[in-house]
Amino acid sequence: MATTPERTSSTSGPGRVRLVVLFGGQSAEHDVSRVTARHVLAAADPERYDIVPVGITRSGEWVRAEAAIEALAAGADALPESLAVEGPSLDPLPALEQASGPVVVLPLLHGPMGEDGTVQGLLEVAGVPYVGSGVLGSAMSMDKIAAKQIADANGFAQTAWRGLHRDDLLGPLDADGPGTVDAATLDDAAVAALIDALRFPMFVKPANMGSSIGVSKVRDAAELRTGLAVALDHDEWVVVEEGVVAREIEVAVLGHTTSPRASVPGEIVPGADFYDYDDKYADGTADLRVPAPLPADVTEEVRELACRVFRAYRAEGMARVDFLYEEGGRGLLLNELNTIPGFTPISMYPMLWQASGLPYRALIDELVGLAVERHDRVQRRR
Repeated sequence: MATTPERTSSTSGPGRVRLVVLFGGQSAEHDVSRVTARHVLAAADPERYDIVPVGITRSGEWVRAEAAIEALAAGADALPESLAVEGPSLDPLPALEQASGPVVVLPLLHGPMGEDGTVQGLLEVAGVPYVGSGVLGSAMSMDKIAAKQIADANGFAQTAWRGLHRDDLLGPLDADGPGTVDAATLDDAAVAALIDALRFPMFVKPANMGSSIGVSKVRDAAELRTGLAVALDHDEWVVVEEGVVAREIEVAVLGHTTSPRASVPGEIVPGADFYDYDDKYADGTADLRVPAPLPADVTEEVRELACRVFRAYRAEGMARVDFLYEEGGRGLLLNELNTIPGFTPISMYPMLWQASGLPYRALIDELVGLAVERHDRVQRRR
């Protein structure tokens, strides 16, 4: 429920908690992760945590982030705006061993091979507490097609959509396999079926990607073909959504699966045609309204709905739940749930909690405490 009382963060065990901050990764969101990690490192309390930055290169190698460690030693102001993923190689499991005192891993790996349950599975096998959702919740939320199927099953209103595999658009005998797609080679019948099922404008997205990477807003058949080709460059599964005239409302959720609480809602008024990558991480021209100017009853409804979504998707620790608000129409429509939301200065998740009375540093403390509690609970069950 949105009205769940605030919990008291705890980090049991003697001494400081070793906080392993994982960043970088193998997805197209590698650079976003580096920026996110920089701000988390700057905000985490060095008196409370032994902070260990660990980078994952684009090729999947784990490294001790020496430059970030040296900058931290000189003070948070010495940290560069984007952390370098460079340093001595590490074996993943030994890097996470509990040498002395408690260890908590904070994965800041946006997108595939980080936000999708893969790293979470490794941490489960290693028996190490970590911040955020588990394997199931991460995987269900990351895949946009699976997420939309879950929304339908739970009766959450959403826009009309279709999910397609590469073979549906190029045929099962696509000899080239994954790689750059020529829009002209897309199956005419498959494209026509999308146009018949949905209405322009549409949004075309890779099924397993975030930060608006590979997303296109399309207004006619030619743009639809181009958008599908772009999305297929990032994933073999794509989702196509009906465009709507609606306000973009986001809610930050914090807590355990069974006892989440919601922040005040925020609203995004995009500076571009839609809330794209540049708006999120580059020029920052979007207008972020916190709290969102909504009627009191809609504010309470969206907070309650965000908690229901959090629970339905088996989210844990943190998530940002995004809605489209169709005023005078269908009302609140679920857009998506992000289990590792951005933590940059212009990211909504920390901004929403700041506006709800939970500052950035205290938010990190709470997330670490939730990770320890969940780990202890799981270990007792096992």
